[in-house]
Amino acid sequence: MHKVTRLCTTRAIPTVNGKFPGPKIVTREGDRVVVKVVNNVKHNVTIHWHGVRQLRTGWSDGPAYITQCPIQTGQSYVYNFTITGQRGTLFWHAHVSWMRATLYGPIIILPKSGVPFPFPKPYKDVPVVFGEWFNADPEAIIAQALQTGGGPNVSEAYTINGLPGPLYNCSTKDTFKLKVQPGKWYLLRLINAALNDELFFSIANHTLTVVDVDAAYVKPFDTDVVLVTPGQTTNVLLLAKPDDGSPAATHLMLARPYATGRVGTYDNTTVAAILEYAPAGHIKSRPLLWPTLPVFNDTAFAANYSAKLRSLASADYSARVPMRVDRPFFFTVGLGTTPCPTYQGCNGPTNDSKFSASMNNVSFNMPTTALLIAHYDGNTAGVYTSDFPTTPSEPFNYTGTPPNNTNVSNGTKVVVLPYNTSVEVVLQDTSIQGAESHPLHLHGFDFFVVGQGAGNYDPSSHPAGFNLLDPVQRNTVGVPAGGWVAIRFFADNPGVWFMHCHLEVHTSWGLKMAWVVNDGPLPHQKLMPPPSDLPKC
Repeated sequence: MHKVTRLCTTRAIPTVNGKFPGPKIVTREGDRVVVKVVNNVKHNVTIHWHGVRQLRTGWSDGPAYITQCPIQTGQSYVYNFTITGQRGTLFWHAHVSWMRATLYGPIIILPKSGVPFPFPKPYKDVPVVFGEWFNADPEAIIAQALQTGGGPNVSEAYTINGLPGPLYNCSTKDTFKLKVQPGKWYLLRLINAALNDELFFSIANHTLTVVDVDAAYVKPFDTDVVLVTPGQTTNVLLLAKPDDGSPAATHLMLARPYATGRVGTYDNTTVAAILEYAPAGHIKSRPLLWPTLPVFNDTAFAANYSAKLRSLASADYSARVPMRVDRPFFFTVGLGTTPCPTYQGCNGPTNDSKFSASMNNVSFNMPTTALLIAHYDGNTAGVYTSDFPTTPSEPFNYTGTPPNNTNVSNGTKVVVLPYNTSVEVVLQDTSIQGAESHPLHLHGFDFFVVGQGAGNYDPSSHPAGFNLLDPVQRNTVGVPAGGWVAIRFFADNPGVWFMHCHLEVHTSWGLKMAWVVNDGPLPHQKLMPPPSDLPKC
């Protein structure tokens, strides 16, 4: 625990090595990474290396009760994995309850030694990590929300590299400043580590060039505004303007939420940082330039922006898109309700219901032992069942008028896949409790986003429009509010892999499931045995 003051509020927060945000891990593609995590706080902890493929090393993936039991107070665990076929930016964060509110930091993956970037070499690269600051303890906030069945209290501020900036009360001194040299290229590594909010980001009077998302290169494109959901990363090139004698100005860098949901409120504040040209001189006397950001619910901007993302798909960086599909799935993704216990009133959509969330109307019950241990030992009875529905059991007009009964079912259900199965999942948003964008994250894999659209997915007409040539490769994709997205991947990584909404409140409400990928026949297609220091439940 480490005392941190933001917005004139001092709080002891869980940190890694006393740093907030936590330390950055700098690696190269092909490196082996070994991290010993010692838990000195009262809460259980795990660390997830978000977006790292973890080929055959599922024991190091990190989600509590999925691939490991948590590291308890006073205990330690060594994470050991290799970065394979990835370059760009990822991040690490805690993966139990809401502990990631303060436990997060960048993972920077440089190309192999001697391999150039497929874009201008930056003069400097700078992590820009978005977070959320709560004046209260986030663990208490989610505990209270789950008790009452209502929406949790929202954050007081967004932060850039842990700092809220001058638009919040008593935070002018807590402002991130990026000092740049005229005419030089900068690589900004944008990471959305916020708990519950997708964010728009823009820099006054500067165009950004997107070159990499989720540690995979994309065809570069220029934009004034970047949209990053929780769990996503985006590398952008920024060209500092040449020194042409024009009057100096201070350029604001702003981020504020893209919020589509109806449930509860959201933190509708704006975080600011400052882009400062050297030499700095008298900041006060300079004009302040503000960027323009889309309105909070600009779904059209979100759709147009994601349509611009394409894999580089070059000779050096090919896109291995599954052309055939062995196992097609159709998952509804959205909110629902659970009956309120008879002895208490609830703060859900009605006073006799609690908010819930589900995929294919199954709200996931967290097990009390790790799924991966049960799978490896072959003792799955009473831990999980392999009957997660491949399609909704009761189809309805998903983006139209919701059904009268919005209660979800519950269970610890998984899908079992043979090794190297080619998988397609269509993720369909629903209008139950309001259509909402859901950033869906898949552990253990990158997937290709082959299609997306508004309204209900139509299996007879939509696949004809799929992009199988250069679809973007990601680990987290926004399911459009009132729309659908189609992803494909090869199940070439044996283990148990979590898939969940990266809006933490929806994960808490049950919007999660897991894929069990069986071993292949060859030695390099099998899950490695568990390490000896694997925590016990």
